[in-house]
Amino acid sequence: MQMTDVERAELVPGYSIARVINGCWQLSPDHGGGPDSHKGALRRFSELFDHGFTTFDCADIYEGTEELLGRFRRSLARPDRIQVHTKYVPDKKSLHKLSATDVDAAIDRSLRRLGVDCLDLVQFHWWSYDVPGIETVTERLTYAQEVGKIRLIGVTNFDTPHLRQMIESGVPVISVQTQYSLIDRRPEKLLADYAVNSGVHLFAYGALAGGFLSDRYVGEEPPSTMNRSLQKYRLMIEEAGGWDEYQRLLRLLRTIGEKHSSTVANVAARWVLDRTPVAAVILGVGRKPRAEDYVGIFELSLDAEDCQAIEAYLQDQPVPAGDIYELERAPEGEHAKIIKTNLRA
Repeated sequence: MQMTDVERAELVPGYSIARVINGCWQLSPDHGGGPDSHKGALRRFSELFDHGFTTFDCADIYEGTEELLGRFRRSLARPDRIQVHTKYVPDKKSLHKLSATDVDAAIDRSLRRLGVDCLDLVQFHWWSYDVPGIETVTERLTYAQEVGKIRLIGVTNFDTPHLRQMIESGVPVISVQTQYSLIDRRPEKLLADYAVNSGVHLFAYGALAGGFLSDRYVGEEPPSTMNRSLQKYRLMIEEAGGWDEYQRLLRLLRTIGEKHSSTVANVAARWVLDRTPVAAVILGVGRKPRAEDYVGIFELSLDAEDCQAIEAYLQDQPVPAGDIYELERAPEGEHAKIIKTNLRA
């Protein structure tokens, strides 16, 4: 596949991204990555780039990933051919004392790590709406955009009312990163319509539910041991009807995949990409070459029969409760218990 064959989405005039974004969270030590794995990661970055997957997602809290992408940029003859989206995620315990100086320092730190004069996109997350301070962050991000340190501003895991409030206050939010899959369709309750009407793009993570939406799990029992990522999506499977219901979905996706000489994962990713407000899905770089797998997503087209079969299944499938990330924000809930909220500590 040539670089021009990869579907792209234009976020604003003159700035487009690949519709599969290379997620780098798995490269941080918290997810089993780290310096020892960086050499292999750089090779995978090159392979993805050569296939046209030029857009990368990292974060200031994904230890080492901004520096790694900075190294990769410097290795390219034309560094401007890649897009790097980062995040600003202050620790939950520090929200109450966050200052403008803290935000400015975080922006400058990401600029240094990536070795750029302007960050393509900064997405920020706020752990608790009960703690004031969002306005401090948005004011500094907007100022950084005005002086040329940031090109675009986005958010991650903001629910619809708070996103609306932010946009109506004049913050130029261009994107929302949210969990969205055939298992987790919470964005369809409120966010999707608002995104369409306000011109905000969705970046969907969890489109493969951490790997649960793949051929690997067809007909299998629940895994006995799971890392935090698998625990997260295993909980979501329970919210969406449980393991037996999930197996019914896998069998349907395998039937559709076999019809098109494709895979469960490709069908699941293609379905999310076909949702109207979704600009891209974020898929983890991981430890194995995946460019060829990603190519299969763009070679797949779901026909009317496929879409009708999936829609018939979804009619009976429960949708997890609440707006996006609402379950994860419940302090005593099972979802919140597996999330680390103080990653700078």
